Amino acid sequence: MTDTTTVGALKRTMHGVGALMITLSCLSPTIGVFVVGSDVIRQAGTGTFLCFLAAGLLGVAMACVYAELASAFPETGAEYTLTGRTLGPTMGFAALGMVLTGFTIALALSALGVADYLQVILPGAQQVPTALVLIVLVTGVGVLNIRLNALITGAFLALEVISLFVLAALGFSHAHRDIAGVLLHPMMAAPHAGMVPTSIAVMGSAAAGAIYAFNGYGAVVSLGEELHDAPKRIAPVVFWALGLATVLLLAPVLAVIVGAPDLRALTTAASPIPTFISQAGGPVLSKVMSLAVAIAIFNAMIAVVLVAGRLLFSTGRDQVWTRSLNRAFTRIHPHYHSPWIATLVMGAIALLWSFVPLKILLIVIGSGTVALYAGLCLGVIAGRRTGSTSHAGWRMPWFPLAPVIALVALVGVVWTSLMDPVSGQPGLLATAAVIAVSIGLYHFVLRPRGTWASRGPVEPEAEAAP
Repeated sequence: MTDTTTVGALKRTMHGVGALMITLSCLSPTIGVFVVGSDVIRQAGTGTFLCFLAAGLLGVAMACVYAELASAFPETGAEYTLTGRTLGPTMGFAALGMVLTGFTIALALSALGVADYLQVILPGAQQVPTALVLIVLVTGVGVLNIRLNALITGAFLALEVISLFVLAALGFSHAHRDIAGVLLHPMMAAPHAGMVPTSIAVMGSAAAGAIYAFNGYGAVVSLGEELHDAPKRIAPVVFWALGLATVLLLAPVLAVIVGAPDLRALTTAASPIPTFISQAGGPVLSKVMSLAVAIAIFNAMIAVVLVAGRLLFSTGRDQVWTRSLNRAFTRIHPHYHSPWIATLVMGAIALLWSFVPLKILLIVIGSGTVALYAGLCLGVIAGRRTGSTSHAGWRMPWFPLAPVIALVALVGVVWTSLMDPVSGQPGLLATAAVIAVSIGLYHFVLRPRGTWASRGPVEPEAEAAP
């Protein structure tokens, strides 16, 4: 029996700049530098810049994939919709399981990580209580009008950019080595003392981590139903987000490596970049920058909850759940024009994840991004072959070079994960489990029920005047 649930419609009230602010906030270059950058520095030493550069090049290939698919299907379902419309519902549900899990865990992980940086203004702040308060706050903000959220995230993003410029200036003004040496002779900490050349294997493993610093430029897809003239504007937003993020990531990372007075001390520190700031800029600047990181994480959480709520909204429209849940998830707030119930539900799930140990969360989120990227690459190839993306507002040049390059790189990432029994292998297993459960939901529940369909926007033609 077909469900006749009334579905709300999102309004097109946002232009490209607003979408770019939210997308960049979701990507969060500050988190990429301070959190991911610190992890990669401990692994690859001065090879970190090359790892980030390689991740940025992969980002160009994946941006081409996102841009073509998103300009064809600029819908709130994002990877779930893009994969489902090109590879079929089985693969679409595999993507749905990964993004639903990934977004809610990302909110919890970000909230749990803020406590460390809030110590500068809230000494003794406990991790879980802090996380719960922050998730409630960002979920409340996420219910507000999308244009207001673009202004909020834009203001926070400006603070992020300033902090990254300060970090870059601090490093380059205290240069202890030349850039050519960093590029041509990457070094890492030796097991006991001194420095040794960074091996190709280590560089590959570290580059896999650097990929996550660039992840997020595709978040604009989820805003496609609220963006004026989305098929034409969405691709430029993807490339502008990646381009700006690349500059904001690479410059500070290179500056820290060039400006560190003691490379071994830097690469063996528990938190390399905060340690560098403390040494080069003093304790006051260190506290200010820690606060900037906390603000950046909070800003990223706002962007993530916006995207997450719209994803759940799309599942209700496609009638993935029961009739009452579908009706609730597609309900639009009468004043803020947001999928408010769907947003609140995703925030509530993140609250539950906050009580799970960090180590388990990291394993569960596993290699989901890699699997999503692979699905999108296969999807854009299939879309060209079947003609399902022939109406795309933007088509990549030199097809299929970009998706093929990305797939080869992703195979390398999977290989390095298989060689890592501590986190890589459990992460792959967790991702496989999420995919299996998601596919099972479609084949054993939804397909027999016969109510699910990838429906798209309810009123795509009802676009307000700019």
